[in-house]
Amino acid sequence: MSDTASQSPMSVPPAAHTPGAGPGPRPGRGAPTAAELDAADVLAGLRDAFVLDDTVYLDGNSLGALPAAVPGRLAEIVRREWGELRIRSWTESGWWTAPERVGDRIAPLIGAAPGQVVVGDSTSVNVFKALVGAIRLAGPDRDEVLVDADTFPTDGYLAESAARMTGRTLRPVPAAELARAAGPRTAAVLANHVDYRSGELHDLPGITEAVHGAGALAVWDLCHSAGALPVGLDEHGVDFAVGCTYKYLNGGPGAPAFLYIRAEHQAGFDSPLPGWNSHAEPFRMTGRYTPVEGVRRGRVGTPDILSLLALEAALDVWEGVDPVVLRAKSLALTDFFLDRVAAHVPAGLVECLTPAEHARRGSQIALRCSGAAAVMAELIARGVVGDFREPDVLRFGFTPLYTSFADVERAALELGRVLAGRVDGR
Repeated sequence: MSDTASQSPMSVPPAAHTPGAGPGPRPGRGAPTAAELDAADVLAGLRDAFVLDDTVYLDGNSLGALPAAVPGRLAEIVRREWGELRIRSWTESGWWTAPERVGDRIAPLIGAAPGQVVVGDSTSVNVFKALVGAIRLAGPDRDEVLVDADTFPTDGYLAESAARMTGRTLRPVPAAELARAAGPRTAAVLANHVDYRSGELHDLPGITEAVHGAGALAVWDLCHSAGALPVGLDEHGVDFAVGCTYKYLNGGPGAPAFLYIRAEHQAGFDSPLPGWNSHAEPFRMTGRYTPVEGVRRGRVGTPDILSLLALEAALDVWEGVDPVVLRAKSLALTDFFLDRVAAHVPAGLVECLTPAEHARRGSQIALRCSGAAAVMAELIARGVVGDFREPDVLRFGFTPLYTSFADVERAALELGRVLAGRVDGR
């Protein structure tokens, strides 16, 4: 994956100090301040498109902030489309075609051409559909499924179920070894683009190429990368991909997930969850299932219209946003955070779990520290919202559309104060 940080005026040099290794120099000559970085930020104006307050919100990797236009649009949908048009809205308001229409809105953000992304169901349901579909496409002679050993737990549960259902053997493999592990027995590989705990960015192009070289299919979970960095699904030949829309895409709590089915696989995609919404003639209600052509094969049942259309309105903030510029700001934000943590946090109190190399870093920073749950609770009380993962990890997510460098400075400062206070017994 290419390093794009140098393409943006917001770039800052990597931190010269390991977080927790003691105070480093404050920004000075040759090291831009938060105010200078914010002034140069070409995405800064998008912050006004969100409902934000004085809180430093660094948990967009769990739930994105509310785009300001969504409440009005949702009220209109409820009042007019549901309240007045009622059943007519399936045709007159475009409800029936919304899963593909919204999918085409997401497609450019993940590097996909139109007609390959459908929105609906949860991430978990889409992982199951994609993985079983990939296994079936691979054919009966391939009896093994590989999964990232450190995957998000639900992905692991679903991979085990998919393997059991299709009569395959599941083999968990560390993400760094997936490329080498794929072989002639492998039907499909399920991997996470970004590790949800550490924020490590895995090698999607390299792993996909190796999986294809072994004759298998690649299924990618993009939950922690879609909307944070360029993905390049078409460019890198990914077979299937899934992702949630309530994190960096800001679709709202419980917003429906997306499913990418590469165009060349759509005719052969055999969904394990055939439903009336993916039937070639859905309103004939026949007893025999005949799948529709195209990406609509990824649909199952009635779409969650209110959540789906709220997501569609939320995606308006992405108009004109270049994923390369987005990535540059993400790296600049995380570089700046690491630098400021090194400056503000007393020596030896935190350990950074996120790789320092840009090519291996997503859009979050994970710090290990003693008493992490209590530390995060205190940070939240001070107006800095990140999250905590068992047993000892602080996670800070950086959403380039609305996170400012001033937010980053304040978060690092408050973290230093909280940790110093614990050392001093305050």
